[in-house]
Amino acid sequence: MPKTKKVKSTITENGETREVEIEVPDVEVSWGKREDRKNVGSRMTRVDGADKVTGRAKYTYDIDLPGMLWGRILRSPHAKARITAIDLEPAKRMPGVKAAMTLKEAGATVRFAGDEVAAIAAVSPEVAEDAVRAIRVTYEPLPFVVKEDAARAPDAPRVLGNDRPNVEPGRARSEGDVNKAFAEAAAVVEAEYRAQARLHACLETHGHVVARQEDGGIKVWASTQAVHGTADEFAAIAGIPKDKVEVVCQHMGGGFGAKFGPGAEGRAAYELAKLAGAPVKLMLQRREESEAAGNAPSAIMKVKIAGAKDGTITGIEASGYGTGGIGGAGVPFPYIYKTGSQKVTQETVRTNIGPSNSMRAPGHPQASFLMESAVDELAYKLGLDPLELRMKNDPSALRQAEYKIGAERIGWKQHWNPTPGKGQGAKVRGVGVASATWGGGGGGGTQVDVKISRDGGVWVGVGTQDLGTGVRTFIAAIVADEFGLPREAVRPEVGSSKLGNSGGSGGSTTTPSVAPGVKMAAIQAKFDFLQALAKATNEPPDKVELLPGGVVTNGTKQLSWKEACKRLPVAGVSSRGTWVPELQQSGVGGVQFAHAEVDMETGRVRVLKIVCVQDCGIPMNKLTLESQMNGGMIQGLGFALTEDRIVDAQTGRLVNWNLDEYKLPGPWEMPVFEPIVYEYPEAKGVSGVAEPVVIPTASAIANAVYNACGARVRSLPLIPKHVLEAMGRVPGRESA
Repeated sequence: MPKTKKVKSTITENGETREVEIEVPDVEVSWGKREDRKNVGSRMTRVDGADKVTGRAKYTYDIDLPGMLWGRILRSPHAKARITAIDLEPAKRMPGVKAAMTLKEAGATVRFAGDEVAAIAAVSPEVAEDAVRAIRVTYEPLPFVVKEDAARAPDAPRVLGNDRPNVEPGRARSEGDVNKAFAEAAAVVEAEYRAQARLHACLETHGHVVARQEDGGIKVWASTQAVHGTADEFAAIAGIPKDKVEVVCQHMGGGFGAKFGPGAEGRAAYELAKLAGAPVKLMLQRREESEAAGNAPSAIMKVKIAGAKDGTITGIEASGYGTGGIGGAGVPFPYIYKTGSQKVTQETVRTNIGPSNSMRAPGHPQASFLMESAVDELAYKLGLDPLELRMKNDPSALRQAEYKIGAERIGWKQHWNPTPGKGQGAKVRGVGVASATWGGGGGGGTQVDVKISRDGGVWVGVGTQDLGTGVRTFIAAIVADEFGLPREAVRPEVGSSKLGNSGGSGGSTTTPSVAPGVKMAAIQAKFDFLQALAKATNEPPDKVELLPGGVVTNGTKQLSWKEACKRLPVAGVSSRGTWVPELQQSGVGGVQFAHAEVDMETGRVRVLKIVCVQDCGIPMNKLTLESQMNGGMIQGLGFALTEDRIVDAQTGRLVNWNLDEYKLPGPWEMPVFEPIVYEYPEAKGVSGVAEPVVIPTASAIANAVYNACGARVRSLPLIPKHVLEAMGRVPGRESA
């Protein structure tokens, strides 16, 4: 048994964080050698897999409490209007209506179609729907604007009020002399690129079930990416201590960055439950989910890029803008590559549309398309292989290795066309490449508890949330490896704010924030277990060891795991571990290659194969990691081919709000996916991988389309209309 040392750590209790000194085993903090890890890094089926396929897994949408009421929100039909009167009485008089409240008062201004106006709670969804329609609201419609270009005009209606302009400055950067770079360049490309706004399209909509408790507290079932953060906010809403609030999220049906905090619907559910004196379930319907729960902003950018004869990028100048509705917009630009001199300006354009929200790698997929398209055009204008140009200007040694792997797996040498558009027949094929960067590191504050019972059971609890990526599985794997036990012997528990503190799932930080805390808790629990066993058996602590397979050497004797546990105190062993930076890493890189086919007669794009080479430091579970990579590529495929939020300029209403008309990629669009987890010996910590995989997919596909047909499509999505228009701009094909 190792010696101990005292270290400083932080703990969070009742919403307060304080520094403490704790005694921990004096051991090297590392993940150890791969060959010594039986579970971590292998291909493991999910701990909760059976629950999901049998329907035992309960999502917030599945919660049904005795006496529960149904909440609904009345939303504005106008893109902008002043409320002149609200009358709740017709709804209140309806049988079955138990509570009604305004969310905006007379005199307030609604700023997008779908803005919240009032809310009710009733005994059934049908009564709730009727009651919402019974509320009488009169509006004074006001001028509005929903298109980015129109909103930038000097005489455009002011979105946020007369004292706030529609156009607000964003990121700006300048370095070197771009004019000199352009004057001395061997080639210069100048073009405008457009990335569309998208919807999150979570299968489970935003929503909550709120139940007041007898002790004055509240219990909330939430579809959330931040169990503890949501508990903090509900405590503030209710004006009660956090320890009086329990937020539960055992499973959730997608968030992609949009589900942090209660939102207007959560606040309404709480107030309705308080008014009615009964639990209230308020889950958004698909239309209001699409109108009001968030979106990924658009990005439009004019780019001028210069290159030397050898392919070195020597300068870039760009001016861009985008809209996140009444929310923000912006992209990291320039992206990935060294550019020499640069001058970049960006603006956020406000429009009368629901506010933007973080969406898987916020701003990066848009930035990738803008940058990768320009870089690709520069390569062809210089007469160079676009893969070679990227490798010349990409400073990441990690991605340099990944380019080589991906190029071989896609068959770059066999499929790349030096003269795009010269293929024979009605259908032509080509390949494209793009890359990504992301942080993905973890952060402090995670507190993990491990309990060992006298019957040999091992319980691990932490108040994180599982977005569907398999948190429970890697928690069990880490503890099982530390104790030399089978993974099935460990029972993980997550999804409640009553468990140890943990942060939100954003920025691909969940695994690198949770896994180190679990590892440290397992190390501490192992130490405490051996110490308790030595005391119980009157053996010197240095004579008690835990061997692989859960066998305990107790002096000269050997005990099985269960035999050893029987000798523990009645309460068993309880231990806590906290996050340490040594077990995580920040900064990952990835590259993707796409092989695509273009129908020269119809403009239809069919993606044949996507190869993704991605690192994540030390992988926890390769099976779910590859599945997550596939999911990211599918999301990128939708960005490339089908997804486009359409808002009618005349009415300000979202046209394609449902999942029938908002085109997510389906079985017919699916290519062959080849996810390759890039492992390298220098990796020392865990990093997240949710975001980076979605970033370069659309860019690689767009570049493959050009390599196939010789027409540069500068606006996403790559629908036939855009492809045919691009073909019509190619000299000699004007009549196409």
